Order: sequence, then C-alpha cells, then structure tokens
Amino acid sequence: MAINGSLLDSTPPQANPRLPPVIEWVQLDSVAIPGEREPMRLMQRGHEFKICVGSIELMSNRECTSEAALATLTCTRLQDRPRAKILIGGLGMGFTLRAALTAMGPDARIVVAELVPAVVAWARGPLSHVFEGSLDDPRVEVREDDVKRVIQQVPADYDAILLDVDNGPEGLTRPENDRLYDVWGLKRARYALRPNGILAVWSGSPDRKFKARLQNTGFEVDEIRLRSNGTSGRRHVLWLATHAKGSSAPFAWPAAPGSARVEGNAQAGSRLGRSFAKAGMHSALTPSKRT
Repeated sequence: MAINGSLLDSTPPQANPRLPPVIEWVQLDSVAIPGEREPMRLMQRGHEFKICVGSIELMSNRECTSEAALATLTCTRLQDRPRAKILIGGLGMGFTLRAALTAMGPDARIVVAELVPAVVAWARGPLSHVFEGSLDDPRVEVREDDVKRVIQQVPADYDAILLDVDNGPEGLTRPENDRLYDVWGLKRARYALRPNGILAVWSGSPDRKFKARLQNTGFEVDEIRLRSNGTSGRRHVLWLATHAKGSSAPFAWPAAPGSARVEGNAQAGSRLGRSFAKAGMHSALTPSKRT
C-alpha cells in the first residue's frame, strides 16, 4: 500500500547475514544448595559452560587461568617432596585439579572435597570433555564432603591445601563458607598442614583484612594478582601462605596468632620469580610484595 509515495511493508526485517547468529544460554541442570535460596545451575551456550547461583556466575570454561595458576604455583614449591599429598577444596570445572596433576609426579596423592554431589555428576557427564579424564587418574580421590570437615579430620596430613570456594574470603553464596577463612578456619588449615605446608587461596578480589589474618595466624604470605584470562579479564588474587617449619608443633593445635616473618623485597621477588619461571607464567602474573 502506498502512502504519500512510500510503501508500507509488513514483512519483518531480515537478520544481517554478516552477523553471527545469537546463541542463547540453555540450562542443562539445576540443584538445590544447603542453606541457599537460589539453586545452582549448569548452563551452556555453544561451547561455553558456566555454573551459577541466581545471577552470580561462579565459574566458567572461558576464564580459567587463575584457577590453574592456583595449583601450578603451589605445586612448583612441592617438587622436592616425595609422595606429596594435596587437598583441593571445591571441584568446580576441574582446572585446578588438572593443573595439579600436570605439575605433580606419579607418587603424589590429590584429594578433592566437593560439597555438592551434582557438581561431581556434571564432571562425569556434560562436562566430561572439560575434565579430560582427570577424575579417573589413580592419584585422585574425590570426597563428596564439606572441605571444612575434611581439613579437621587428621593433623599434619597435607603438604598443600588449595581453596577455591565461594569466590574466596568474601563469600557470595553460603555464609557457612566464611568459616573457612576466619581466624579459626585458618588455624584449622594450619593444623592440617605438614611443616612448610602451603595454604593456597583463590579470590575474586583483593582483601587486605584476609591477608593480615593469614599473617596473624602465623603464615608467611605471598600475594599474587593476575588476570582471569592471563593477560585480560577480571583481576583475581592468589595467596600462597606457608606454614613455616618449627612455627608450631605438628600434632598440636596451632599456637596463638603471631606475626609473620618479614622478608626483604628482593628476596621475596626472587622467590616468586623462580616460581613463575618454573610455571612458565611470566606474562600472566603480577606478584605484589610480601609483607
């Protein structure tokens, strides 16, 4: 129909053939979390996967550099320890586990504590290609349990404890996870570590109070800031906290909080530099000073 010399066409506009088609997120599964109103959901969009609670994205297979670095940088410090035993708190999408398996030798043992059974089921189901068979490695033991409970079971049992739980010290989902990162949670972790053991903590953001809490609990602390995708993405933080040999009796409850030893910047930088060189991660990591 013509109006004032123009044509009105009721045909809907066609998609621009030069633009890629829009792919929507699809929910593959959801599961209730103890103490949480919103369910945990596994989502897929093409080759991308993410796990979220409500509108909060907990992890995805797009951004995994910092999760892998949590294990890589820790394990480079365990290379001279025969039959090293590592506890990983939180299975996630397996990037920390896979990095630990790559870095450690055939006599290592890695225990993974995962609170939500569905996350383990997803790892063996729709995310199996992401895990690349890591759950079937004979060095791996998966426990469907709260990592807090696992930490408390045996004193001086682990050479390293790696925590990637609920976005770090500032938890986003379960308030109970804060108990991992408070003073008593850190004392329990120190109690579970062997002499010179390492507590490695992943966080979605810096936290000066938590770093001070680590130091006041008797740990020597390296703080590392890095991008979620190596050279781009959000800035994440890793703390590598060492339970110094001789700082407390290995089979006794840790002593009252004390001051961490202060190292000179040159010595701290040299130690971190050696760790980065072994890990081959120079461009991805920005070490901050040890204090």
